Amino acid sequence: MKQQGFTLVEMMVALFIGGLVLGGVMFTYISMKVTTRDTMTIGELQETGRLALSIMQRDIEQIGFLGTFYEDSFSIENTVIDASASNPSGDCREGINNSSFPDNTVNSNFRLVYALESTGGAQLNCVPDSNDNTDILQVKFLEGLEIDPTNNDRNNDGNYYFIAEQEWGEFTQGPAIPDNSNATVWRYRHHVYYIDGQTYQLNGTDLTFPVLMRKRLTPKGGMITETIMEGVENMRFLFGLDTNADSRVDTYRSVDNMTASDWENRRGILTVQVFILVRALQPDASLNQLNQTYTLGEDANQRVLVFDDQFRRALFTTTIRLNNIGASQWRI
Repeated sequence: MKQQGFTLVEMMVALFIGGLVLGGVMFTYISMKVTTRDTMTIGELQETGRLALSIMQRDIEQIGFLGTFYEDSFSIENTVIDASASNPSGDCREGINNSSFPDNTVNSNFRLVYALESTGGAQLNCVPDSNDNTDILQVKFLEGLEIDPTNNDRNNDGNYYFIAEQEWGEFTQGPAIPDNSNATVWRYRHHVYYIDGQTYQLNGTDLTFPVLMRKRLTPKGGMITETIMEGVENMRFLFGLDTNADSRVDTYRSVDNMTASDWENRRGILTVQVFILVRALQPDASLNQLNQTYTLGEDANQRVLVFDDQFRRALFTTTIRLNNIGASQWRI
């Protein structure tokens, strides 16, 4: 019986067609893989920026909130600083009356918010190292949830508290037990946000990432250090000021243009613009977008950053209204 097979031409045609099909499949696979990787990276950048803004916004929105204490400033007549609420060693401070707790013996308002531009290295007496050309934000505030003095789980010695009456207040370490039944108790916070670099080992290689860091006041550890969010590369703040007492923002100032009286006039700062630049943790070899330019702010002193690398980045911004500062005089 005569056997028949494929001719050489038929084999060549079949291999050619098979190669085309295989090439198309490989091209589709590689394209989908690159697209998926890019989508994941962009998603991570979005999540990093969103969470970083959300964390800081919760703190910034509370600036100026003093519970049921309605005085404009802390003085020796209306405020007691309990012995348990002493400024810790290595406290975050700069300028007059800008430690963790008020100095009610000086003729200067307590600074509930303060910021500066880092020149690199140690800053604010408590930050051992910070990235150059990034802003540092210091905020002090009361948490918005009133504390029940009889709740031992929430009223404990692991936090500082502010006991508030209409014309009198006391800073103390927990548990906070007011003498007056009409007084209210609030948890007191002092936070400092800054950017530093941290080195991690990935697949045997040391990689240094920019990280959003926080200093947080605690009774038993002083100003402790916390890692908040990896990938935050830069941040900048502009403060919306009411300079003519019309309850409207009439100018925005960068931290370099803020004066001592601006910081001490807590009713004069009505909004805060926040700019955050986030960066992917690893470079993307397929990224050909060189000379990346990002502008943080539109003021005369805007910060322009130019990069010539293969890291993906995204810029986020928001304006936060300080409802607790001059709230009764706000006009739309």
